[in-house]
Amino acid sequence: MEIWINPACSKCRGAITLLDAEGAGYTVRRYLDDVPSEAEVRAVLGRLGLEPWDITRTQEAEAKELGLKGWPRDAETRDRWIEALARHPKLLQRPIITADDGTAVVARTDEAVREALARSGR
Repeated sequence: MEIWINPACSKCRGAITLLDAEGAGYTVRRYLDDVPSEAEVRAVLGRLGLEPWDITRTQEAEAKELGLKGWPRDAETRDRWIEALARHPKLLQRPIITADDGTAVVARTDEAVREALARSGR
């Protein structure tokens, strides 16, 4: 398992605490320092079964500067959204856990963290 975190985020810290309490083995990726490429964003979207706008933090200042709320949410603009997430990683919803079964979850709740654990056979 890998967990993409921003250490300043309380949801990320909570997910780490729960993973540790469950004795899970995982790798931490501080995605603001180790920024995911467009290919990695595409891969995690595939694992999540979501579209880029589904994991975009539209209330962030950068999102407002880019005018993301006004961007179409369709196949034609999908690449534009992915490019924005790769260039502005602060816009990524967090934490994201990639499970050992090839799926992923946005782990903002204890239930989502437990789902990732179950998918990883823990």
